[in-house]
Amino acid sequence: MSSTRTLVSPAVLARPRGRAVYWTVFTGVVLLFALAFLFPVYWMVTGALKSPDEVARTPPTLVPEDWRLSGYTDAWDLMQLPTHLWNTVVQAAGAWLCQLVFCTAAAYALSKLKPVFGTVILGGILATLMVPAQALVVPKYLTVADLGLLNDPLAIWLPAVANAFNLYLLKRFFDQIPRDVLEAAEMDGAGRLRVLWSIVLPMSRPVLGVVSIFALVAVWQDFLWPLMVFSDTGKQPISVALVQLSQNIPLTVLIAAMVIASIPMVALFLVFQRHIIAGISAGSTKG
Repeated sequence: MSSTRTLVSPAVLARPRGRAVYWTVFTGVVLLFALAFLFPVYWMVTGALKSPDEVARTPPTLVPEDWRLSGYTDAWDLMQLPTHLWNTVVQAAGAWLCQLVFCTAAAYALSKLKPVFGTVILGGILATLMVPAQALVVPKYLTVADLGLLNDPLAIWLPAVANAFNLYLLKRFFDQIPRDVLEAAEMDGAGRLRVLWSIVLPMSRPVLGVVSIFALVAVWQDFLWPLMVFSDTGKQPISVALVQLSQNIPLTVLIAAMVIASIPMVALFLVFQRHIIAGISAGSTKG
């Protein structure tokens, strides 16, 4: 019978003193890690509640001396956050939907339909991961300009479809779905699309959640590409607007705008964290 060696032996944990020391050290380490991750968030949120003089003070104050909500209200009005947040939502949602539809269809075809030269096609798709993203900016811009898609959300949606990493992630997950399940559905009269919609997609919810987060975050935090294709200030996403409109804006207002801009992504993660963790766990165990 094999035994697993651990840092703390079961004999030590069986003693009251050993358990007390173990849980004390464990709790301390967890608190330190939590503090390391949460303190920057606290510093940013409270920084917008301080006065401009207090933010620039040295040494800094840990707790605001005078709590002010004017930083958030001024950021909402002066930087036109509702307009730019809505622009970002439209661009991110469209890119997510297009990417999910086309990447899922391509991954399903490569995984289960086994097209001719499918391996070569997959190899070509994965080879694009070796090309630096900066090298593709100029060709993408010229293509979008030739199609007349500047200042149009399609300039964000269409390039987002070609995501080799998410396609490969979906294909790897689809490869683990038992072929017997699909064959049973086909024997019952289900077509290829029905199998994809009724069998494959419900079984792939964890990985679809992970791909969705990747797609949304990529568009939400992108700066260079939206800056190039949106010259109209009224159509720019929040990532570009924070830089373009930060001139002559108090530091507290800018910090407040950054806090507001980060709330949707944090809320999205908190809502779908169960699916994200399940997708990562499924990918690590099945891959």
